[in-house]
Amino acid sequence: MLNFEVLQMDGKARRGRLQTTHQMVETPVFMPVGTQATVKTLTPEDLQEIGVQIILSNTYHLYLRPGAELIERAGGLHRFMNWPGSILTDSGGFQVFSLSKLRQISDEGVYFNSHIDGSRHFLTPEKVMEIEISLGADIAMCFDECPPYPCTYQEASRAVERTSQWARRCQAAHHQEGQALFGIVQGSVFPELRRQSARELVDLNFPGYAIGGVSVGEPKEEMYRAVEITAPLLPDEKPRYLMGVGEPEDLLEGVARGIDMFDCVLPTRLARHGTAYTHQGKITLRNATYAEDFSPVDEECPCYVCQNYSRAYIRHLIKAGEILALRLLSYHNVYFLAKLMENIRSAIEKGQFTDFYQKFYQQYKF
Repeated sequence: MLNFEVLQMDGKARRGRLQTTHQMVETPVFMPVGTQATVKTLTPEDLQEIGVQIILSNTYHLYLRPGAELIERAGGLHRFMNWPGSILTDSGGFQVFSLSKLRQISDEGVYFNSHIDGSRHFLTPEKVMEIEISLGADIAMCFDECPPYPCTYQEASRAVERTSQWARRCQAAHHQEGQALFGIVQGSVFPELRRQSARELVDLNFPGYAIGGVSVGEPKEEMYRAVEITAPLLPDEKPRYLMGVGEPEDLLEGVARGIDMFDCVLPTRLARHGTAYTHQGKITLRNATYAEDFSPVDEECPCYVCQNYSRAYIRHLIKAGEILALRLLSYHNVYFLAKLMENIRSAIEKGQFTDFYQKFYQQYKF
């Protein structure tokens, strides 16, 4: 169902291999987000060409539209979207809890109003497992409570208790061959709550663990501290996943603290705003300074976009409102992060991760 092996370590950085039902995934890995069963503007063939091994899809959004039953009748999410690689589905917990004005939470579950049509829904851990089993991803996430930032100690403590309770219920309800269920550690910025959550979830012996409740508005130092506290408490022999994190520097910092998996909407979201990753830092191509810049998006990038199109051309597409601009920038940004992770894996294999880390910060401008 799921096999994970740490092949090599360099400090706390781990070079591993994750075998799912559909594909061998080389770790550490970045997972592009395909919220609606698509990574925005990119085809599955694009993703394969880029070297993407695993993507994330969103249970909440797919439950509301087109519906888990329809996707199950189509043969599951892989066949529905024609993606041969691995898929992880999040539980929808973050989306539900971000709808603070549209939901009511209790120990039993969450009532919420659809952001699409206002219809009323009730999600329980058991219902979420039913949905994720119908979707048929390789990895499913437990239903958890993600507290906002900032929150009080009492609010964070209650979320930890509920997350542990729901994790037990998810585990009891999840019986699906070929699909692994991961637990999610919560605790906000409170070290003792992070430790409590990790302890309680490790006792349940999930095949993998995520660190949730980060990248929700807290300072980066707080996020890094949460990872430093939590990662060493998770089993060495199981994959560790940092949820919702995708800035290049955060991927590097996460790997340095022992993280194996990451996901984020940023590559495609930035593309929709005309912003591209480069080895020197982010650039916003809609700016006038690029109107007559005929150089590639990134001189050091070997991707299809950088080999064939100029900054000036892409800026023209942005200003003209052409969809191709979003597609080209999305392709480049996803490629940039996929290549970054490939280079990180290579550095760990060679015992050169510290050198790679230092060179990155010497070159990358924030």
